[in-house]
Order: sequence, then C-alpha cells, then structure tokens
Amino acid sequence: MDTDTTVMAGGSSARERRVTVVTGAGTGIGRATARTFAGEGAHVLAVGRRPESLRETADGHDRIRPLPADVTCEEGRTRIAHAVRERGGRLDVLVNNAGIVRSGRLGTYTEDDLTTQLATNLTAPVLLTQALLAPLRAARGVVVNIGTALGQRGWPGSSAYAASKAGLDALTRSWAVELAAEGVRVVGVAPGAIETPIGEHQGLSRERREEVRRWQLAATPAGRLGRPDEVARVVAQLAAPAQGFVTGAVVPVDGGAMVR
Repeated sequence: MDTDTTVMAGGSSARERRVTVVTGAGTGIGRATARTFAGEGAHVLAVGRRPESLRETADGHDRIRPLPADVTCEEGRTRIAHAVRERGGRLDVLVNNAGIVRSGRLGTYTEDDLTTQLATNLTAPVLLTQALLAPLRAARGVVVNIGTALGQRGWPGSSAYAASKAGLDALTRSWAVELAAEGVRVVGVAPGAIETPIGEHQGLSRERREEVRRWQLAATPAGRLGRPDEVARVVAQLAAPAQGFVTGAVVPVDGGAMVR
C-alpha cells in the first residue's frame, strides 16, 4: 500500500506523507533514525549543527532534508519551526535525539561542563517541543525522547550526563499525561552502549575510548555494543500508528544492562 494513503501517526488520515523532525541527525543514532523514517516513506527534517554530516546523512535518501540548526539557541529552534511551516505545517513525529557528554567525577566538573550538557540534553528538548507543539497537536503526533540507560542506574564518571538524561525521562512521563487528552503521545528510548562516534565528539583519546569500550562491554550482558540502526528501529516502531496505546513508556535498548 502506498504510504501516501495510509493512516498517519496518532491516528489521523491524510494523503501527504508523514513529516518527522530528528535532532542530532548528523551521526550515530540520529542518522540511523532519519534514514529509518525516510525508508518508511516519511519526509524527514534532519537537524544538526554540522552541515557536512547532515549532507552525508541525506546522501542517497531523497526524502531527507538537511537542516543545519542549533537546538540550544532560539534562532535555531525558530528555523526548525519555520521549516515545518514550509512543509505545510504538518508534523507527525519529533525525535529529540541531540545530546552531548562531558564525562567527569564529582570534584572535576566546571560550570561550563554542567550548563552545556543541561542546555543540550534537557533545556533544548523542552523549548523545541514547545515551539513545535501546535503542529504536533494538529497531527495528533508523537514525541520520542532519546535518553540513556545511564539515566536509570548509577554510572560513576558520567553523573551530570546521566542526570540530564534522567530529567528527560521525567519529561517523557509528565508530558505523556499532560498531552494525552489532545492525542499526542510521548515516549522515550534509553540506549545503552551503542557504536557511535560520541567518544570522538568528546575529544577522548584513542586509549581512553578503548578503555571506555572495555568498561561498556563488561557492563552489557549481551557481550557487544549495539548498533544505531537497532535503536532507530525501536524509535520508529514506538512512533508508528499501530502503537497508539503506548505513551509515557521509556524503553531500554541496552543489551540487558538495565537488568544486570
């Protein structure tokens, strides 16, 4: 069946394709998520700060539109909202995936370490979701917040990151209740150790990245790192119309780390 004539996210029907916004879409989980939605027939606005990475995400995927924007600033969020309006004001799915890590133990953090992580991982999802709330309500859409397994257990050395993502899980549950009567679903995905370039983005040395990988493998019962596409498929399934009774849930994709 042609995607143009199927039931859309949240239960509404329309002939135009679903529209999805994915933040942090330049690499890793965000890139895989953008490509997964595009492969299902959606138009995807792939948001990120690095234009070249976004172009690589869109390469070979004509339904992905790269949209360079910084979600931590008002100008960037306004640009995203404007891009949605340019597509007719339709928004079926918002994936709040952008995130950064500044590892460190208590006693080593600077104020910048804390404010930068909170601005990207917690404040930006709040303000971007607010900016896009009207089209999400109109489409009876879905918000998917990408957290982390770190936010659901103790992980020394990443406490500030874990706390910011735990806050995102709290937003997921609260928004699910707030928006349920309007037909908007809010769900979360909590990835564990996934093969992404996040260590390189932190500026970690090769030796430190290998040390972190050994630690991740030891904490993951599955005995391997996950792949970005494994997370992306869960995101897409949670956002699907068939999952219309699922809201407020935070689903781990972590190789068993949460139940170890």
